[in-house]
Amino acid sequence: MVRWSKLFNSDGHDRRHRIQDEVRSRYISAVLPTRRDHAPPPPIPAKEVTKIALRLKHQIEQVIPCEVDEGLVTKPHSSIITNAVVATAKQAGGEEHKAAVVYCLLVVKKWFRKQALCELWDADMHDVRATAAEIMAKRIIEGEEDMDYLMEEVLLKRYSILIDGEASAPANAIERAVDLHALTVIGSSGYQKCISYLWRGWLVQDDDDPSKFVPYEKKTNTDYWAHLDPDRMRVPLYQNTVQIAMSVLFLGLYTGAINTINPTGDIDPIEALLYIFTLGFVCDEVSKFWKVGRFYVGFWNVFNSTLYILLTVSFILRMMALGYVPHHYNRQHYNQLSYNFLAFTAPMFWMRLLLYLDTFRFFGAMLVVLKVMMRESLIFFALLLVVIVGFLQAFIGLDLTDARLEDTSFIIQAMLNAIMQSPEFDGFDKFAPPFGIILYYIFTFVVMVILLNVLIALYNSAYEDITNNAIDEYMALFAQKTMQFVRAPDENVFIAPFNLVELVCLVLPFEWWMPKARYERLNDMVMGTIYSPLLIVTAWMETREAHWVKWNRRRGEEDDDIVDEWEQVLGECDFETDGWDKKVQATKPNVEFDTGVLEIRKLQKEVSELKELLLEMKRGGWGADTLGKSMLGETESEKEKEKAGSSKSAAAEEGDGEDFLNEGEGDGTE
Repeated sequence: MVRWSKLFNSDGHDRRHRIQDEVRSRYISAVLPTRRDHAPPPPIPAKEVTKIALRLKHQIEQVIPCEVDEGLVTKPHSSIITNAVVATAKQAGGEEHKAAVVYCLLVVKKWFRKQALCELWDADMHDVRATAAEIMAKRIIEGEEDMDYLMEEVLLKRYSILIDGEASAPANAIERAVDLHALTVIGSSGYQKCISYLWRGWLVQDDDDPSKFVPYEKKTNTDYWAHLDPDRMRVPLYQNTVQIAMSVLFLGLYTGAINTINPTGDIDPIEALLYIFTLGFVCDEVSKFWKVGRFYVGFWNVFNSTLYILLTVSFILRMMALGYVPHHYNRQHYNQLSYNFLAFTAPMFWMRLLLYLDTFRFFGAMLVVLKVMMRESLIFFALLLVVIVGFLQAFIGLDLTDARLEDTSFIIQAMLNAIMQSPEFDGFDKFAPPFGIILYYIFTFVVMVILLNVLIALYNSAYEDITNNAIDEYMALFAQKTMQFVRAPDENVFIAPFNLVELVCLVLPFEWWMPKARYERLNDMVMGTIYSPLLIVTAWMETREAHWVKWNRRRGEEDDDIVDEWEQVLGECDFETDGWDKKVQATKPNVEFDTGVLEIRKLQKEVSELKELLLEMKRGGWGADTLGKSMLGETESEKEKEKAGSSKSAAAEEGDGEDFLNEGEGDGTE
């Protein structure tokens, strides 16, 4: 494939929603168009992977045979998920297929979650087993020291299982954890390191085998031109940067268009660019919905679609206004209506920025809170809809008592005011007295006192659940965003509104007849031209990273290692030589076990020693009578010592002197 460098250098809460999210993520994995051929089969047959998962499921069922407290499984140094249990789980795939164990544990987690939904009487036990599978997967990830093996074989290699006799779609542990919202696995150090490498583009998909991830071969190349490559636009970091830049530019165009009203009704260049950007975003949404279907529909998709629909209506009204001569009444009317729709979308334009700022920790955590709150609101609106329909039918029935509908608008407005916590009781005292005012009081009480407090409780519960686990939720959101770029990357990345360039200038005129090699070269040239400002900056950044990586490798450290301030003088310290480490080891507490457990183990050791001593005495010919006499003799000897000690004390009190006391002690010892 032609590289851009050659153009310059010729040398170069809720389980149901989680299941829906999983299904949606599985379909979104194929959102982006691609020219790749079908991926090769997974490295391990689906039947073998399923057997490994069944072995692990059997193990967890034996480890947790009954309902236990989830805290006993999740706490550090758990007495249930012990090192021996984790070591046994590693052996489920044998030496040949041990890399598939983490993926199979996530599959087992999914099975237990599904089993909990089907067997409600044992739901708590199955939930604990699912948690145990996740904990074991995390322990295996964090216990692996070979990072290259962990990322390329354990986390990023794709596997399939048998479902109804057919192999499922290949997926890796990274994708499976995102689909299952496995926060414990996502929060592990090895998982986050892998996500960081994918986000930076240090791990990329192989051109020959898309199911395989390989290290970026030019990570240590310090040549600037080697990094000036249009293919680097597949990197999630760079794609996210372009999306943020286009969103900010989109907002800037809108601000310019709304603040420059054209009295004549003509479309100025800023407004024209605004509508062109809108067309690009609309085409992007339509193409994704066409390929994914209903599983693509989510909160942000509906939000963006609403914004694009309003902008489209504004554009259509503007075109209708241009059909009339200047200063015509209809032209002014449609122009004013068009600007009203345009101004109505201002809050949505600014809120849309939150969708692209979720890579920042603060905005990411808040977006998760908002998402859960919107989901919990569905319960409130479902209850509210039933209540509104019932009371509305009652009010309409009261209004129809005289065979005429006269107060329908008044009734609807009064009910909406009550929902918005601003009830109006004045008109109901004359509405079918006394039934009207009584019914409205009941409706106001049900809505304002009961339902709204239910909504507040749901919001409070959602906020506490997310904020108490905000870090893991943010890492899960970041991992999900990374996988959206990585799961099915397009060889030719044209981010909206540049997708219009691809559609008009490449796909329609050339793709259907041009040879593949020449078409790819043409795409590289167009991408290099469009993204040249960003590629110039990213090439410089990657050159600096290459120097940094080479320096870390010379020191024997990880590629992404950073020397912190407490590590700058660490090399001059030798805690073993100066004896500091010995003092620390002698005084450090044992945090793996409780103090009571340690004391019991100490007592158990002493009892074992006493038992061994008794057995040795028995083997040495000491009978029970002899042993009893010996013990009795020792007891009488101890009594004699006590009597002697009493005599010495009496003598000391009579004033015989310190020498006599010392002599008496010696006699007592004999």
